Amino acid sequence: MDIKITNPDKILFPKQKIKKIDLINYYIDISSLMLPYIKNRPLSVIRCHEEIDEGCFFKKHLSSDKFIKKIVNGEEEYFCIDDQIGLIYQAQLGTIEFHTWGSTLPKVEKPDFMVFDLDPDKKLSIEKLRQAVENIKSILDELSLQSFLKTSGGKGYHIVIPFKNCKNWDKFYDFSRQIALLTENKWQNLFTTNLKKSERKGKIFIDYLRNNRGSTCVSPYSLRARDNAPISFPISWDNLYKISPEQININNYKSYLNNSWDNFFDIDQQIR
Repeated sequence: MDIKITNPDKILFPKQKIKKIDLINYYIDISSLMLPYIKNRPLSVIRCHEEIDEGCFFKKHLSSDKFIKKIVNGEEEYFCIDDQIGLIYQAQLGTIEFHTWGSTLPKVEKPDFMVFDLDPDKKLSIEKLRQAVENIKSILDELSLQSFLKTSGGKGYHIVIPFKNCKNWDKFYDFSRQIALLTENKWQNLFTTNLKKSERKGKIFIDYLRNNRGSTCVSPYSLRARDNAPISFPISWDNLYKISPEQININNYKSYLNNSWDNFFDIDQQIR
């Protein structure tokens, strides 16, 4: 791999003394699992040139970076990674988090990756959060939609639904909105679709807005720029009550590698 690693001993996570080389080694190790979920998807990143609590920023346009593929469509430019070298080079630049669109290039107008980000009030118990996850899964099951679960690496969980042959973003977004509103109406004391934080007390915000054109969600297997270097990690539904949202991190992830999403890309389901 022809990438020069600079400042490998730079501390990025000061409380745990996690170094830049640890970040790079993680992405080298996990690349074969991560790339199918990030390859050829329009990309934004969170990059940290210093420690995570000092110098991180969101970067949407990667046009000056090496090993980035640029696709021009009319007046729009899209940037993506399509191989391990691109992924590792981003880590060399200090990229910690990878956030992707719900579609791949060149079919950028055909979304295929729907996400419900469950963002709980900080005082909500983990038991209620897990019950809420099951509630949404029950709605999806009733719709005969196969869904997958991952930790957010933050306070909540992400429920992901793969699709094929979606016609456009408007229909995709509206379908996710209807699911969120149905969930909110059925369990009004537990869920809200209201963006206002004052309306979220004791509840879980169902963030379906990530299913809009141009919106992004943190990729499966991406590290998070937070204390302890947690990972947004795919887990099996059987492990919902065993694995908490921030449990999997850069130091223990190898113990959870058997949680991969089997057959994710083989699922053939559509929005009608």
